[in-house]
Amino acid sequence: MNLLSSIYGSIVAGRNALYDRRIMRARRLQGPVVSIGNLSMGGSGKTPFVILLAELLKSRGISFDVLSRGYGRESRGTLQVDPGGLAPQFGDEPLLIARRLKVPVIVGEDRFDAGQFAESKFGSQLHLLDDGFQHRQLHRDFDIVLVTPQDACDRLLPAGRLREPLESLRRADAVVLTSGASPESFALDGKLVWRVRRGIAPQNVPTRPVVFCGIARPQNLILQLRSANIEPAAEAFYRDHHAYTESDIRDLLALRNQSEAGGFVTTEKDAVNLGFHLSALRPLCVVPVRMQLDDAANVLDTMLHAIEERRRAS
Repeated sequence: MNLLSSIYGSIVAGRNALYDRRIMRARRLQGPVVSIGNLSMGGSGKTPFVILLAELLKSRGISFDVLSRGYGRESRGTLQVDPGGLAPQFGDEPLLIARRLKVPVIVGEDRFDAGQFAESKFGSQLHLLDDGFQHRQLHRDFDIVLVTPQDACDRLLPAGRLREPLESLRRADAVVLTSGASPESFALDGKLVWRVRRGIAPQNVPTRPVVFCGIARPQNLILQLRSANIEPAAEAFYRDHHAYTESDIRDLLALRNQSEAGGFVTTEKDAVNLGFHLSALRPLCVVPVRMQLDDAANVLDTMLHAIEERRRAS
């Protein structure tokens, strides 16, 4: 193992041991907490899954909010996301979630404080904890972890993309297999195993578009577009959560002219990060990501029953 990865792994293991032995204790909110997280640095589909699970809860009439750190935001403290706001204030993914779901989304470095803020405004309702697997300071009533095929053979940071070793899946209540991940690649004995299918629904795509994005795994978008018979005239990739500048817009317009493209294609997250620059890239197709969960009704029943039993026993 890479030396730095070994040091990093020792730190992660030590921290987890303190929580496992209850030397460090998680704080508990009044309402139940469902955590959605992963093992690796981005690209597993956490945000689409949060939206999928939230839509299932809405269909049952269950009141909930979303708690998020607000990665990449320039603001500090606990804030309720304004759907009409900008990514630098709230973070791109919380803003996307707020716009899609139209439910309270609270960002804060301390998710317990964010949860208390939510409960003071909206009551003791269910909380969805976005990207919460490593945020052990907050007690959760149900832990969901998404895994990809790449996770099974990846290495710990900084040599690889894993934030925790695969053994950490023992803390999960449910493991979600994404992007064709195989259950045989992970130690999932006794775990609930859920499967999702992830796809895109492109509409009104310009002819021979320039495809650009700032996401963790941009090649997945290209493969999905090609499977939909959309062949890019050119591609431009930026780092995950990229905040677009006027210089980027000039470069993209120049790339469109050089490649004789008919317009642009990007993701919903990038559209959030474009902000006021969005209108400069017309015609532009913003491609939504959609997830489908196998046996969704039974999955939701199982989760809600487990939460009820644990709350009753606590």
